[in-house]
Amino acid sequence: MGNDSRGRVRTEHGAKRVRVVFGGKVIADTIRPLLVWEVPYYPAYYIPRTDFVAGVLEPSANTYHSPSRGDAKLSTVRVGEREAVDAAYEYEDSPIDELKGHVRLDFAAMDNWFEEDEEIFVHPRDPHKRVDILASSRHVRIEIDGVTVAESRNPRLLFETGLPTRYYLPKTDLRLDLIEPSDTITRCPYKGEAEYYSLRVGDQLHNDVVWYYRTTLPESQKVQGLVCFYDEKVDVFVDGVKQERPKTPFS
Repeated sequence: MGNDSRGRVRTEHGAKRVRVVFGGKVIADTIRPLLVWEVPYYPAYYIPRTDFVAGVLEPSANTYHSPSRGDAKLSTVRVGEREAVDAAYEYEDSPIDELKGHVRLDFAAMDNWFEEDEEIFVHPRDPHKRVDILASSRHVRIEIDGVTVAESRNPRLLFETGLPTRYYLPKTDLRLDLIEPSDTITRCPYKGEAEYYSLRVGDQLHNDVVWYYRTTLPESQKVQGLVCFYDEKVDVFVDGVKQERPKTPFS
């Protein structure tokens, strides 16, 4: 594992086989992926250049500067008529030695990513993060502007490394007369695709304060169909005790 003193960048060699598909073709296939935490919350994959199919990376004249990683030369990924312009980054002169000889692809610009034979979404899974979902008999009550909008004695508690406890409640324990569907959709590499509700309390519409997973990825099936609130934006009472609002990237 390496650390970079210029920024909060750490690196680690991954144990999974990683394949990247673009334009219907596997363009990279490695058993030596490098995990790089460019941001603290999740890693990116850097793939050895020697594990790319010949000819899919076309160097461009453009560069990208990172304060911690140095200057990257950009390449366009091309397969037949399909192209992802400047979607590949190579830090050949990086102050972080581990990055040399590796290529970072824009995750979203590729068609598919696989860890072993399972497709992954959004970004690589962090090997140091885990998700535990436990059935609980705690009494959970949610207030918005002093109005109780949900109350349950049958919550599922989701513990995800580095994030506050999330309380998932049966939908029937939510004030269904207050909800308004939202078009917002977000994706999580551990849980799947989340849909949202807004809640109208009095004259105020609280946008996207509740989410749920109609279907989930296998490791999170215990929260399928349950609803969860942003604790950062509502008042949560657990066994009668008001919880402090957590400070997170979602605050």
